[in-house]
Amino acid sequence: MIVRTLESIRDSDREVHAPTWVSRRLLLKKDGMGFSFHETTIYAGTTTNMWYRNHLEAVYCIAGEGELEEVETEVIHEIKPGTMYALEQHDRHVLRAKTELKLVCVFNPPCTGQENHDEYGGYALLNDDAIPAVTA
Repeated sequence: MIVRTLESIRDSDREVHAPTWVSRRLLLKKDGMGFSFHETTIYAGTTTNMWYRNHLEAVYCIAGEGELEEVETEVIHEIKPGTMYALEQHDRHVLRAKTELKLVCVFNPPCTGQENHDEYGGYALLNDDAIPAVTA
């Protein structure tokens, strides 16, 4: 059984910072669950362009307000507590935080813990040593 608290991972290698967000990774690839589980805070007033080419992601908003834009269609969705979105097609998207957003995120394949957004706004596939994995 795995039991972890947010406090236990603060200021550890499971806490990853970027200019517009901080991600606290409660479950990682090395935990053997087949997915990773993160609590992410998106800072108020920021815009984050994302495209997870190598991962599927589901996101559930637990606090705050924002909007999600589908880049391809320019459709905009309101994000507020109780909203879930899933990027099952590796969708390019833009997340705008009107207020601080608290999100719970699940990634498949699981993250190793050292990922940070690349030039496309997504994560490279990494092996357990944080080295890019060879992809076909």
